Amino acid sequence: MSAKNDSGASGKGGPHTRLAAAGRRPEWTGPVVNPPVWRASTHLYPDTAALKEGGRTNEDGRFFYGRRGAPTQWALAEALTAIEPGAAGTVLYPSGVAAIAGALLAVLKPGDVLLVTDNAYEPSRVMANGLLRRMGVEARFFDPRDVDGFAAQFCERTKAVLLESPGSLTMEVCDVPALAAIAREKGAVSLIDNTWASPLGFPALERGCDIAITSLTKHVGGHSDLMMGAASGGERWYRRLRQTAQALGQVVSPDDAALALRGLRTMGLRLERSAATALALAEWLEGRDEVAHVLCPMLPGSPGHELWRRDFAGGCGLFSFIFASDDAEAADRFVDALSLFGIGFSWGGFESLALPIDPAKVRTASAWPPAGWAPGHRRGVRLSVGLEDPADLVADMEQAFTGTRQA
Repeated sequence: MSAKNDSGASGKGGPHTRLAAAGRRPEWTGPVVNPPVWRASTHLYPDTAALKEGGRTNEDGRFFYGRRGAPTQWALAEALTAIEPGAAGTVLYPSGVAAIAGALLAVLKPGDVLLVTDNAYEPSRVMANGLLRRMGVEARFFDPRDVDGFAAQFCERTKAVLLESPGSLTMEVCDVPALAAIAREKGAVSLIDNTWASPLGFPALERGCDIAITSLTKHVGGHSDLMMGAASGGERWYRRLRQTAQALGQVVSPDDAALALRGLRTMGLRLERSAATALALAEWLEGRDEVAHVLCPMLPGSPGHELWRRDFAGGCGLFSFIFASDDAEAADRFVDALSLFGIGFSWGGFESLALPIDPAKVRTASAWPPAGWAPGHRRGVRLSVGLEDPADLVADMEQAFTGTRQA
């Protein structure tokens, strides 16, 4: 391996260096900068001895069959491993939800209990109450802010804990190191959906988690044109993730892997820009009479800000705010009045999005609205802030507030 690429491939150097260099082995790139797109189902062997040897090895970098990937997928997995401190390897999945499912199926069996944070991504809740229940796994939801009561949630059948910090709608930051430590003491695996901050903003394995899951659809892709997920772990859990993914036949397209690699190279800069704009918008919203609460961990005084300052190195453009009005249609009218913000699911792209939210519909273990809030402070809007000029986004929200107030 050339000296130029060694620091990134081995996970050394600063985060931007690793983003730029990792996964660019000369044997995968040849004389060009990026690994070519290797489209292949069949991998050919020179003779039967090599064929037999191929079956004895199971690792990225060794040709076997298309389902185990080729240089394009291997380069992406290696680059993701390089930016996840403590990871022995990374497994790729065709979507973020597939990564969550693949990771949970790797650690659970019928009869097990899974503890799920009550602020989890809604598809994770659906999975826990549907797919996992059908295979005999019992899901129990818990308040992620109740660290003192967390140990009491465990029983002899509790084998895993699914965390998410911040929550993808309500942005609670939980004490991940403390929760992960308790899980380990109880003999349970801790998994975290770390899509919001990415490993650049929150090194989940270093903070005590066993498996870090990210939706590459979001920040890594960055351009709203691919779907993919990943799960990383130390040696023990990486091997389990890999074996389970292969048993399920999980594989990602080399074309999509190339897009994800392209997005990964600039992810750090895009995260910094979108996070800075999001903070500016959050500060502006904090002064609006129409807004009761701004849920942005990066904002001083916002719920979870102190934990965010302690544990995180960065943020992103995703945050929420809650209307002061108890008008059930206020959020819908506001979102419909926006012109620069698109209306749609997902986030982490270059374009800004807005989505009306009512978190009460997806809570079972913790109250919404939280204690101390007015009962009518329930509904709001989730913003995914992109790369537009902050002043233009502020002006768009200003006209949306003004227009809907007059209506």
